Amino acid sequence: MSAPARTPCPTCGREVRWTEESPWRPFCSERCRLIDLGAWLGARHAIPGEPAPPPQTPPADADRR
Repeated sequence: MSAPARTPCPTCGREVRWTEESPWRPFCSERCRLIDLGAWLGARHAIPGEPAPPPQTPPADADRR
């Protein structure tokens, strides 16, 4: 049987074994996972794409019907 795959932690770069014993994979720890989550929530990470269109507001007299 071959050795389990290893991958670098996306946050700190430490090597992580890709096995059931690594519950935070691909991160090396809960701390690194939370740092990454904070980066997404703080908009420091983003997936490129077109900006979302602005929300449409109904005309002012639409609620009088």
